[in-house]
Amino acid sequence: MPATVAAEPVESVEPVTPAEPDAPRPRRRGRTALLIACAAVLGVVAGTCTGYLIQADREPTRLPSLSQPTLGRAKGEAPEPLSAVQDRQVKVDGDLRKLLLKKPGGAKDAEWLSGGWMDLAEYADSYEKPGTMFGNLVRDEFRRAAVTGWTVGNHQTAEIYLVQYRQHQSLEAADSSDNGQYWAAKKAGTDSWPIPGTGTGMVYVHHRPETKVGYMPVYGAEAHAYRGDVAMEIWMYDTSPIPKAKIMDLAKRQMERL
Repeated sequence: MPATVAAEPVESVEPVTPAEPDAPRPRRRGRTALLIACAAVLGVVAGTCTGYLIQADREPTRLPSLSQPTLGRAKGEAPEPLSAVQDRQVKVDGDLRKLLLKKPGGAKDAEWLSGGWMDLAEYADSYEKPGTMFGNLVRDEFRRAAVTGWTVGNHQTAEIYLVQYRQHQSLEAADSSDNGQYWAAKKAGTDSWPIPGTGTGMVYVHHRPETKVGYMPVYGAEAHAYRGDVAMEIWMYDTSPIPKAKIMDLAKRQMERL
């Protein structure tokens, strides 16, 4: 039978209370402040009661007559309506295709573009995620789009889009331009310049080409601006860097036609 070992008494250990942080205590509100608050409340109550008593002894104030004097009509002839040259909305509500720049001499029509009108599905299909873009365009009140494009030589291409929105709920043309500028500015090796006379319009030149196995490197440039309910997009591509002057010239002349 194993020997029994007497257990040694264990000293009780008092729990250690952590020291409180040296945070300043809130200042106690004195009796003077309490008296002032009470006096202020009593003063408001007394003033309100006095006001009611004074108003009760007064004669009711007569309301003004509901009838109003007849307004006289303006004399003279009404101003002539603005001509189509002066009224920009008349231009953009007409045939948008007539506002597109004409292809330069010696250029060929872009075979991959339908040319002329582009419906919602076709325009959405020009994006990397057509399904998502289709839903966005429906939400953004897409109305119509006019497009043109051409090729110069064997490698340089240009595409111009005029995208019109109904804008019943929001200014989607401006939002569309801002969205294009956001993505253009995110590309590495990009320079940008404002388009004169457009407010917020910008052109972008990308100095780093897009590369793909089996294909020549492709440089890009783009422009985004809007006027009223029409957003303008210009896209240029070439196997050599695109000069700022070329994309800027297209952007300025296209916006002048709007």
